Amino acid sequence: MKKSLKLSVAVALALSSTAVYATNGVNLIGNTAKSRAMGGVGIGMPFGADNGLSNPALISSVEATEVSFGGTLFMPSVSTDGGIPSNAPLPPTFTGGMTDSEADTFIVPEVGFAMKATDNFYWGIGMWGASGLGVDYRNATNPGTANLVTNYQILQLIVPLTYKTGGLSLSVAPVVNYGALDTQWTMYNPNTLAVMGTQSAGVSQDIALGANLGAAYQTGALTLGAVYKSSIKMEYEDQPALNADEVLEPMFGITGATNWRLDVPAEYGIGASYVIGGKHTIAADVKNIAYGDTKGWEDFGWDNQTVIALGYQFDAGNYQLRVGYNYGKAPIENLGVTDPATAQANASRNFFNAVGFPATVEQHITLGGSYQFTKQLGLDLAFTYAPEESVTYDSFSPTSPTPTPIEINTDHSQTAVTAGLTFKF
Repeated sequence: MKKSLKLSVAVALALSSTAVYATNGVNLIGNTAKSRAMGGVGIGMPFGADNGLSNPALISSVEATEVSFGGTLFMPSVSTDGGIPSNAPLPPTFTGGMTDSEADTFIVPEVGFAMKATDNFYWGIGMWGASGLGVDYRNATNPGTANLVTNYQILQLIVPLTYKTGGLSLSVAPVVNYGALDTQWTMYNPNTLAVMGTQSAGVSQDIALGANLGAAYQTGALTLGAVYKSSIKMEYEDQPALNADEVLEPMFGITGATNWRLDVPAEYGIGASYVIGGKHTIAADVKNIAYGDTKGWEDFGWDNQTVIALGYQFDAGNYQLRVGYNYGKAPIENLGVTDPATAQANASRNFFNAVGFPATVEQHITLGGSYQFTKQLGLDLAFTYAPEESVTYDSFSPTSPTPTPIEINTDHSQTAVTAGLTFKF
């Protein structure tokens, strides 16, 4: 059963290219066109079946039965110099300077279903691409990239069960979490830059269970919401970047890592929306993603991340217009490499975070809308843009036989288009 589920989920993920990008660390700012167009709100904003992941309590906003499905086309732009400047003295077959990641286009799917079973009970089911990150430097001629390839993907199957009485809705949503991780790189001789070998184990997969809890209260034009998402233990067996005994020195060498663990972090948040004059809705969410308290992420030096999402919707009846803004300080930062006790480990963390998992974007500007062709069918669209973030992290040179300080420069921006259809019965 477990193997069959892995296979079916892998087929869905095969629609994507080499890597999946996310925005709030490794988590998408929103998982549907309606949410993404409003900056990723959804904890206190009723979206019907689309609320299955953001706040399962709000599937109580469906009138009868609702189905939504669609996907997001991500177009990230990531480049790094790996700490090797363009004027670095290198053999003729190598070049320094900024190098582009080839993981620049991919698709993330989503589908949701919600049904009003009785006056008090609602249920649903949905599958969402929830998070991911990755780069592809396999063809790079800059040795500072170590030809690093990373590919992290999370897909979640969620079954929200919601009870409503008056304006109060309470929900529990079991989660089946599928994860896939691939990390690989080339080892160079620091004296000659001759290839010494590669570190690769192929794609590792795991399936584990979690749960989301949601609550919502609606009174007049005001909706309030709260959500908690449990941490989920995930093990990616044989992945070299998660094995403290096998990682490459001096480029990695992260001591203290828990072998194979890269858990899904817990998350909690609150949100609210308010309708003004029947046509104008303002919404806001605040949530915390606990990377710094989660196995795997804490070993790579990630911090907890607080995310603020703001959205506005104009409702003209048969169409809606939406805009939004999302901000979350990057969960990674430049770790110090001057203390001899931590210099090597922090230099390794800085390299992997800057080159392999560059979760550096912080701001997102969004817009979109919906059009109802009939009472039963609507089209939802969203466009999101994350302005370029340029960061500089300290590390040690992979092309020097002794620990030689370098600065790694990485640029990262994102654009994305999301489209979906909503059916109401």
